[in-house]
Amino acid sequence: MTRLIALEEHFLTPAIRAAWAASDVGQEGTDRLDQGIIDERLNEIGEQRLALMDESGVDVQVLSVTTPALHNLAPEESVTLARQTNELIAETIAKYPTRFQGFATLPMPSPERVGPELERAVRQLGLNGAMLCGRTRDKNLDHPDFWPLFETAARLRVPLYIHPQIPQRAVRDVLYSGFGNLVDTAFATFGLGWHYEAGIQFLRLILAGVFDKYPDLQIILGHWGEVVPFYLERMQGLDRVANLQRPVADYFRQNLYVTPSGMWSQDYLQRSVQVVGPDRILFSVDYPYQYKPGRPGRLFLENTALTDEQKAKFAHGNWERIVGSIVR
Repeated sequence: MTRLIALEEHFLTPAIRAAWAASDVGQEGTDRLDQGIIDERLNEIGEQRLALMDESGVDVQVLSVTTPALHNLAPEESVTLARQTNELIAETIAKYPTRFQGFATLPMPSPERVGPELERAVRQLGLNGAMLCGRTRDKNLDHPDFWPLFETAARLRVPLYIHPQIPQRAVRDVLYSGFGNLVDTAFATFGLGWHYEAGIQFLRLILAGVFDKYPDLQIILGHWGEVVPFYLERMQGLDRVANLQRPVADYFRQNLYVTPSGMWSQDYLQRSVQVVGPDRILFSVDYPYQYKPGRPGRLFLENTALTDEQKAKFAHGNWERIVGSIVR
């Protein structure tokens, strides 16, 4: 049976939840999305999770803290929590070395500490890149403060996974409001806002010249690329006005990987293969949010029109190639 490695698989710690509760921004209106069984599954990274992985046919989860991670916290607090969380991930991997890998959690509110913590997480703790949640408060990911992070990631050859975060309050008020609290929150998150927010952060990296300066930098986007691959033909018009070293399409093909995040759509898969190629698709479930019994992810993989070689790349091979190139 094909080995299945899932990349966007989340957890949460009591310390981070408490920090969110004490923050003036915290979860930015998304706390109601992590209740009940979702909350229970986020908090558990042991035998119960393994049992659901077995039921799903998932061999390995790459663990990451759920959104908005540490992006909205105070600088020093984010540094302490990043170190604690990355050590917890490493301890969990050591306990279950064949079942878990990890993305580092970074202290994004303290930019000068981000690169060193990524390097520590990769070289000392054995983690395989980092999960980011786009902007940090009002700073988009392409802000000059974060360029040392890109230098470190490119040098270590580790990917950065850009995960959705709810749009800023001002954006929500203008574009995602007027339908009642429940609908407004859904509209600004899983309904659409999350995905525009994450996709735009990747485009900003292109337009800011991040990949021109760090051509080896690799980004992962979930949800089949957070909308933007579906408008690549339109975005190629930016070539006429942006002062870039390569066509926009080249950045998609050379600096981007995409995962499904539990969106089991054959149409989206085919579009992703068309845009980024079969060597740049990676598997993900988006646990616990998209977990469903009955092995839908494995069935999706088995029923694709991909060749057997491409299925193996999607399931585990492409990720193993990335991990194999990391500079430890």
